[in-house]
Amino acid sequence: MRSPHKLLILLAIAILALGAIPAAASVQPVHAAHAIVVSVHNLASQVGVDIMQAGGNAVDAAVATGFALAVVHPPAGNIGGGGFMLIRMADGKTHFLDYREMAPAAATRDMYLDAQGNVIPGASEIGYKAIGVPGSVAGMVYAEQKYGRLTLKQVMAPAIQLAHEGYSLTWQEANDMHDRHLAEFPESRCVFQRNGDYYKQGEIFRQPDLARTLQRIADKPDDFYHGALARELAEAMQKGGGLMTAADLAHYQVKEREPVHGTYRGYEVISAPPPSSGGAVLIEMLNILEGYDLGKMGERSAQSIHYTIEAFRRAFFDRAEFMGDPDFAKIPVAQLIDKKYAAAWQETIDPEHATPSKDLKRPAIFSELEQYAAAHPPAQPPPESNHTTHYSVMDADGNAVAVTTTINDWFGSRVTAEGLGFLLNDEMDDFSSKPGVPNSDGLIQSSTNAIGPGKRPLSSMTPTIVVRDGKTVMVLGSPGSSKIITTVANVLMGVVDYGMNIQEAVDAPRFHNQWMPDLVNVEKWFSLDTVNLLQHMGYNVQVGLRYGANTSSYWSDAECIAVDAKTGDRLGASDVRDGGKAVGY
Repeated sequence: MRSPHKLLILLAIAILALGAIPAAASVQPVHAAHAIVVSVHNLASQVGVDIMQAGGNAVDAAVATGFALAVVHPPAGNIGGGGFMLIRMADGKTHFLDYREMAPAAATRDMYLDAQGNVIPGASEIGYKAIGVPGSVAGMVYAEQKYGRLTLKQVMAPAIQLAHEGYSLTWQEANDMHDRHLAEFPESRCVFQRNGDYYKQGEIFRQPDLARTLQRIADKPDDFYHGALARELAEAMQKGGGLMTAADLAHYQVKEREPVHGTYRGYEVISAPPPSSGGAVLIEMLNILEGYDLGKMGERSAQSIHYTIEAFRRAFFDRAEFMGDPDFAKIPVAQLIDKKYAAAWQETIDPEHATPSKDLKRPAIFSELEQYAAAHPPAQPPPESNHTTHYSVMDADGNAVAVTTTINDWFGSRVTAEGLGFLLNDEMDDFSSKPGVPNSDGLIQSSTNAIGPGKRPLSSMTPTIVVRDGKTVMVLGSPGSSKIITTVANVLMGVVDYGMNIQEAVDAPRFHNQWMPDLVNVEKWFSLDTVNLLQHMGYNVQVGLRYGANTSSYWSDAECIAVDAKTGDRLGASDVRDGGKAVGY
């Protein structure tokens, strides 16, 4: 073991070698003089741009892109799930729309436990009982009607056309439809697997049932929650043994919530409030890191990574204790994002060594936090799925929208509503099924996130907008479960602390720590020298993410926008990891 003195010398000079990113990556973002959309699919991005060129604003484009993703990206794009939309208009007004799924009225705290009180494997992940009341249609319709310029029929027309006429499948898209769980449900097997005659690369994938459903929504959007569409959906769910009823759909509401606001080195950071943990955890991390000159330590140096990991660890420690649905519990966000609290956390960081997660002790500067923690002992939740999707939009006037939407797992519950053509979520899996039971992500959180009728499960989705001198300068977000928050932090710090352009920041190797398990994940492009230095500081470093016997070498899918300070160009950065597309004009 090296001495602490020698270790500090090494840390002072060691700079993270970023290594070779995939050859397909571009170090330059897409430039657009007027407006831009960045999403995981080129057709969806193009739809959003077309809507803006037809006179729509960023909200119109966001809604159009969202409905298009429900057609061309069925593993995560959806009308059978939910999401969050963060809007910042050019005049500085901000709006946060929560259209997260809700638990049906018949849901109970122990619904996924057997007679012995053990969690039933897969019960909250696959099939009808995993389905929460979807909010995507309500959220997108609400956004369009309140903040858009065009009509719902105008912004939905491209998605309807894509579903009716179809689109050519890539090899990956065709291969994704081989999902074995889709085959367990006749309607899904019919729609996505052609009853076993699997789609191939280059074939046109048409979805006539979905086209009809989208047309019905465009003609009469309220029908999805209060009319014939709602009754048909509820009947399909009841037929399969699900809990969702027509009354559950009728009671669904979009919530407008106050975004979380923070500052970081002169930038204003606007992000997602509870029931997302994303915004509060992100701002708490940044508050802690503001006490260190990361840029002076060197671009992604081992020392700067050390401080960043320790900030991640402490913010996730608080996430475990305090986060849940704000309609059912008072969440102490103001205390968690207070700069004084961050300064107290800084005092607990050893500049030379990793802090073992089990040894963390919360600074006792806010009695509210201590009282809350005493009343809400931590509980182990189920895993939050990595298979979400994010897209970012900015129009010519400077209006900006960040949207993160999900059906939770890859293809959600794998249930397709009979005759309606769309997949349903498995969002019930994001609740805590049983306190104290470990999960595949290793996340720990309070029993505040226990299952309850009408509750919205905790999320890590982190749609974020960054402002400087009163103007939007970045629109950020990503899928990736708990890695969403650290991905957004990695991208933001890449630009602010290390002077990267937005594409370089998106492409740069990521690292992640979430308190428990006490593990630092790094992507495969990290230099071994840096990994060795972190290990000497006491970190347990794992290259990639482990899913049983499988390892993923990289994670997340940041689809981001920045604004060129000199020209005002919109700069689109789509993540090379998932082959997304920035389209602008």
